[in-house]
Amino acid sequence: MPAAPPQSPEAVLAHLRTLARPEAATGMARFGMNPEGRLGISVPVLRATARSLGRQHALALALWDSGVPEAQIVAALVAEPARFTVTEMNHWIKDMHAWDTCDQACTNAFAPSPLAWGRVPVWALRQGEFQRRAAFALLAALAVHDKQANDEAFVACLPLIEAAADDERNFVRKAVNWALRQIGKRNDNLLGEAVLCAERLRQRPSKAARWIAADALREWRAREPH
Repeated sequence: MPAAPPQSPEAVLAHLRTLARPEAATGMARFGMNPEGRLGISVPVLRATARSLGRQHALALALWDSGVPEAQIVAALVAEPARFTVTEMNHWIKDMHAWDTCDQACTNAFAPSPLAWGRVPVWALRQGEFQRRAAFALLAALAVHDKQANDEAFVACLPLIEAAADDERNFVRKAVNWALRQIGKRNDNLLGEAVLCAERLRQRPSKAARWIAADALREWRAREPH
């Protein structure tokens, strides 16, 4: 485990730069990660760094604003979800330029926030690729982690999935698919609703909608007992 870094944003950034692996940063582009500004640090190392820092919301906000992808992942891990404001959450999604920083923020920082559900329908209308992805990455995270949410909350989001399913952009369609799959895996009642949604998408002319449906149906069928 790396040594515990000091807790000012500047010192944390300096510490992260000591862990940089430029050769790994170049390779990350092969996995669809925007290479701009990357240090090439693995997620397990970033998690260890975040554990050494603990939850510090002000630090998280400053690290996010650095624009360094690895610092943004640490920010998502040290943020205090209950302290987020809508303004802060909206600010973060404007700064998303890669699927991994988007997904880490949605899963670790936003999903536990009491404001999370209200952001899904708002962000689903955004036009930026990663801003729109954030809506569905967040919905997928809620389907996995929000054990208290009732089925009606997820059924109410299926029209958002249908509205975004024709978006051909890679990182949007994959997140829409992710959200649909996770809703279907939550329980049998939601699986029935999600299958009906997928069947409607299968009838559409758009390749994105048909792919979203086919991939979800394939995963659900693979999970059926034989």
